[in-house]
Amino acid sequence: MDTKSPVSAANPASRVSRSSWKPRSSPWPGETVVTSPKQHLDEIDVLDRDVTRVAAIAATAASIEYYDFFIYGLAAALVFPAVFFPEMSSVTGVLLSFGTFGIGFLARPLGGVVFGHFGDLIGRKKTLVIALIAMGIASTAIGVLPTYASVGVLAPVALTVLRFVQGIAIGGQMGGVVLLAVEAAPPRRRGFYGSFSSLGAPGGVLLANVIFLLLTACVSTEALIEWAWRLPFLMSLILVGLALYVHVKLEDTPSFRRLQELRQSAPVVVTKTRSPVWTVLRTYPAEVALTAGSYIGINLTYYLFITFVISYGTSTLGLSQSTMLAAVLIGSTGQVLALPLAGAVSDRIGRSRVYLCGAFGLAVFAFPFWMLVQTGQFWLITVAMVVGLGVLHSLMYGVQPAFFAETFSTEVRYSGVSLGIQSGAVIGGAFAPMTATALLSSFGWPSVALYMMAGCVLTGLSVWVLAHRNSVRSQEVIG
Repeated sequence: MDTKSPVSAANPASRVSRSSWKPRSSPWPGETVVTSPKQHLDEIDVLDRDVTRVAAIAATAASIEYYDFFIYGLAAALVFPAVFFPEMSSVTGVLLSFGTFGIGFLARPLGGVVFGHFGDLIGRKKTLVIALIAMGIASTAIGVLPTYASVGVLAPVALTVLRFVQGIAIGGQMGGVVLLAVEAAPPRRRGFYGSFSSLGAPGGVLLANVIFLLLTACVSTEALIEWAWRLPFLMSLILVGLALYVHVKLEDTPSFRRLQELRQSAPVVVTKTRSPVWTVLRTYPAEVALTAGSYIGINLTYYLFITFVISYGTSTLGLSQSTMLAAVLIGSTGQVLALPLAGAVSDRIGRSRVYLCGAFGLAVFAFPFWMLVQTGQFWLITVAMVVGLGVLHSLMYGVQPAFFAETFSTEVRYSGVSLGIQSGAVIGGAFAPMTATALLSSFGWPSVALYMMAGCVLTGLSVWVLAHRNSVRSQEVIG
């Protein structure tokens, strides 16, 4: 039993999480038992705030940021083997291309550490703005890179460096948009409004796929490889403009503003830690690890759905790029519709119930998914994408913002959420397309299905344990 002091601002005992098996409608962790100014840290009047506007901005920012991140994945599957690794065999070129794709994931925990630190110290909004600008600049720079034919090995090296910067930016951005939406929401609607931050991923996929569909329809394959692939990256300058809009028009979250006020008015009760990252690792180690485990299945399956399946369909099944992109596009459209619904349901029946249905449901669907894809029939592949990506994946992804945010207290929430999610993102998604390509080459598609199933089972178990810990916390009496 945790016996640490409940009044420490960095103390995990100060959080009293609601039972994961009940609607998440009570105040933030640590507020219903401890009698102090900290008790009211997040009791904020959200009725006068335009929560929908904040959620929409969070969704837009995440969508454009993920657009930048995902166009790299599409280019890695369709273009980069020929542009940056032309002297390699087709399989080796794809593996190297997906390898640079994975570099972005390796950088994500670093982004979580850096941006988490400043997000808990100087605010969610300022940190998010910096992350958006970094992503916009890095993506635009990729659009003007010289090819291997022009500068040799310097081209893939520069590509790798810029992908690393993308990873740092996305690692810092995610915690920002999650907290922007969740911390502004009324307690009984955190699941619903938090899901808007998750709309960034399918929104980014839709944008990226629409752009590439238009390119493949309007230009030849030769033109796409020669110059047209640069256009989606050059469009990333829009992100810099959005960052400036957020900086000028948006306030920081109510929770962080109240935290700042209490740091000034009650410094003995609410102290300002010098290192939120170290504090969260010292006081929430199990929660960070379980958050990572809960995210592994999300990222592993997602990048199999939106990246590897495109490469598999075009290279192995002989389908056209437009056919595979259209299937992913339809699945992502289904996800845009399903994510808010999943978040809203979690407000009624609890986060973990919805999350577990998605994790174990997708584990069961792993083999049927790849059997449907294996047919090579567009409508069957589309059914697989709608069920796998549009429905089951959404049950996990739509709930995770509120589920993770409610695990950590305000003063270390940005760091805790960012570290957990980005660590899980690396383990689950960094080399998922490359691993799946290697498994497919050696053992066939059933090994890819097993790989997908294992990730989902691990995530389900992590969610169950984290929910149990939160349930135990909700029953502790803290004096």
